[in-house]
Amino acid sequence: MLDQIGNSAITSLGFFWKAGWAFIVGYFISSMIQAFVPKDKMVKYMGNAKLKSVGLSTFFGAISSSCSFAALAAGKSLFKKGAHFVPTLAFLFASTNLVIELGILIYIFLGWQFVIAEVIGGIILIFVTWLLVTLTYPKNLVHEAREKVDDGGMEENFNWKQKIKTKQGWLQVGHEFVMNWQMVWKEITIGFTIAGIMATFISDNTWKSFFLVENQDSFLKVMENAVIGPLVAMLTFIGSMGNIPIATILASSGVAFAGIMAFIYSDLVVPPIIAVHKKYYGMKTALYIAAIFYVSIIVTAIGMHYSFTALGLLPNSANQIMTESPFQIDYTFWLNIVFVFVAILALYLNKKFKQLHQHHTMMQMEGDSKVKTISTYICIGYLLFGLLVKLI
Repeated sequence: MLDQIGNSAITSLGFFWKAGWAFIVGYFISSMIQAFVPKDKMVKYMGNAKLKSVGLSTFFGAISSSCSFAALAAGKSLFKKGAHFVPTLAFLFASTNLVIELGILIYIFLGWQFVIAEVIGGIILIFVTWLLVTLTYPKNLVHEAREKVDDGGMEENFNWKQKIKTKQGWLQVGHEFVMNWQMVWKEITIGFTIAGIMATFISDNTWKSFFLVENQDSFLKVMENAVIGPLVAMLTFIGSMGNIPIATILASSGVAFAGIMAFIYSDLVVPPIIAVHKKYYGMKTALYIAAIFYVSIIVTAIGMHYSFTALGLLPNSANQIMTESPFQIDYTFWLNIVFVFVAILALYLNKKFKQLHQHHTMMQMEGDSKVKTISTYICIGYLLFGLLVKLI
């Protein structure tokens, strides 16, 4: 048992080592966008459910933050300021599933086919959502939600061309970088720890039985995997960034492409996200949003599976990134070294930002809780204990 704990801890730390530089570069780019792209100007392009509005909302989301709860807060403010319900949903999904850092992480852990499926499938999923909402548009629910939601205080009307040339603008980049990490580090820690435990303690046979792996890629298996994938994601209680290593384990165990993509797409149907939607818009609207996304995820995942099959692009399995020790002097080592200095620079900029804004206080992050905090520190303790066991 002690040996297994040690192995799971090393696996979790190896996962994070492989992804460390990707997190830094992704969040630094995201921080630049957050600092230099005024969200107030987005609202005027999101006022209806037409193709242009939905397309622009998808683009705005894709260049926004990948933190689910930050995306929820931004979406709430946009909705209150006049954004239509459909573009708001498009913004939410794109800001959690079509961002650069997630794409890099998927490429490292799963491979290029999954990146293509994430991008193309994400766009298709948004338009499936658009169609479903159009067919079932809950006018009364949307009206009640708009009356219920508070403003959120998002005021960002500035000229980005001027701001990008200022010292203040770049100090804010560092501040946004630190805030992004403060919002996601708990989910990442929990997700990567769970991934190491699952990779070590749960046998392939368990996953094969749960996902009907022995049925090869029959329609029954593809359908079942697409339906079950989001439910497994719900049980993890974490977002897409923390779930990618777990998706790797599922892929390596023979889960269908549809099931893996459905699992990755399910960032916005996990219980903490539904709880925040309930707080913002009310229970009925929160359940409606979750149901719409769930159906859209299943339809899109199945469609991507058979499209990739027809094109001969269906991957056999995920990248086997842990076949050898991850702690080697290779490209990962050097990229981590380079981007550690980028992180140090961001920390320095944040320090200067806080010195200039002594009365600045960080907003309480929606979705955070004592349970999540306790779980995070339990995971840290587990990793330290496992590492100690392995060293001894």
